[in-house]
Amino acid sequence: MWRLGFFFHEMAFGLLSVFIPLYVVRVLGGSLLELGIMTSVALFCSMPASFFWGYICDKTRRFKSYILISFISASIIIYIFTLTTSTVLFIVLYVAMSMLHVAHEAPKNVLIAEHYSHEDWEKSYASYEGLTEVGWFLGLLLGLLVSTFSLSAHYTLFLCSGLNLAAFVLSIFLVADPLLIFERRLVNIEKKIDFTYRGFRVASQILDGFSPSEKLQEESFLAFGIALVFFSLASSIFFTPLPIFFSEKLAFSNSMVFMVYMLNSGGGVMGYFVASRRSTFSDAKAQMRRIVLFRSALIFMLVIVVQAAVSTQLLAGIIFVSLGFAYAVYYILMLSLSMSLMPPGRTGVFDVMVGLGAVSGSFLGPFLAEALGYLSGFLIAGALFLSAFAILRIFT
Repeated sequence: MWRLGFFFHEMAFGLLSVFIPLYVVRVLGGSLLELGIMTSVALFCSMPASFFWGYICDKTRRFKSYILISFISASIIIYIFTLTTSTVLFIVLYVAMSMLHVAHEAPKNVLIAEHYSHEDWEKSYASYEGLTEVGWFLGLLLGLLVSTFSLSAHYTLFLCSGLNLAAFVLSIFLVADPLLIFERRLVNIEKKIDFTYRGFRVASQILDGFSPSEKLQEESFLAFGIALVFFSLASSIFFTPLPIFFSEKLAFSNSMVFMVYMLNSGGGVMGYFVASRRSTFSDAKAQMRRIVLFRSALIFMLVIVVQAAVSTQLLAGIIFVSLGFAYAVYYILMLSLSMSLMPPGRTGVFDVMVGLGAVSGSFLGPFLAEALGYLSGFLIAGALFLSAFAILRIFT
């Protein structure tokens, strides 16, 4: 039940994910470059904020308070959006909202990690993400209805503000801090004991004159983190200019743009459902590598479909469902692996790693679209997904 507030929060941001790029370009008269600057600056400022929120929630052992800060600040700032017509002021407000918005991410991850045993992390994260992805999908559906009935931009912002207010009120009553905080420490202790045991076993085999039956290699968070940066960079390059690409280059209506994103979100719901039905993945790292490679292939397929101009809407829809499905499985695997690698007190490092790539990608996406064209930018994103796969394959 404590997830219900997050459901309404994701509804609001699902709608805003498509609405804000269109609002900046069409209503405020901003350019693609200004959109890229706004998004990249917001993400850049969110990185130290993510680290701060992750550190402070573990330090104080208070998680509910930071979730409430995130929800109420989003509600207030989105309402203030309706009072400005200046692109510069809108960007400033958007950056402030982004820094406060990430306050709920690390506490949410810790709540799930501490409420469930390590064996159930993947299933628990998948259940949470599946529920919130349904909220994201419904938010996109609201956007579709708003654009279909040609309701004003201010009405849409009022709606998003109200949804975040509902999330705040529900979280006051439903979210509670864990009584005991020890699961992540137990996981770290188990990993150290397991590594020590394998070390003794390898040493024993060598002393007895046998070749070791396994390689003694400790998991590298650095290599894992670099792969996260490349994946996030590729995703941002691809998705940041995408609403404008559909609207201007493929002449999709606003309703059609929301429909495409709904297909992507629907694929995500299916992916989270599949992940939640499994108690654990047999080899999470190998599965993660395959998903990253699959996502790269999908980007290249989309470029071919657009270039060929054959059944573009149908094939693009199938590709976007697959992209959503692939991301959902990737996210659960990545989140579970990162929580087991990071010690308490460094929970926000995960968000910083993802933010590093997102910052660069959110600027490069629109910049490459203007300088080289949208499809060239998409090809670069596909190549970066391949790079993330190579790093995971070689170093982890």
